[in-house]
Amino acid sequence: MTKVEAEILTTLRELEAGARSMLTANPKPDLRPLFAHLDELAAQLPADGDSELRHFLQRKSYEKARQWLEGRSHDIARGQCGR
Repeated sequence: MTKVEAEILTTLRELEAGARSMLTANPKPDLRPLFAHLDELAAQLPADGDSELRHFLQRKSYEKARQWLEGRSHDIARGQCGR
């Protein structure tokens, strides 16, 4: 795993934790900075990097991106696009 991929995984886990806390948190967490950071990190992925990860991030399929980075590609459900 590259440094950028590791940072993406950390940010995805932070996003997931923030989303889970939405039901009970007061005030609600502002998740927009995490979304913006993920976009910045995705732009840093090398052009010849893994196309699946890039696809998941471009489509905002963050759970799938996290599963891929965790080495759990067998858990990734096929999307409407066929991937």
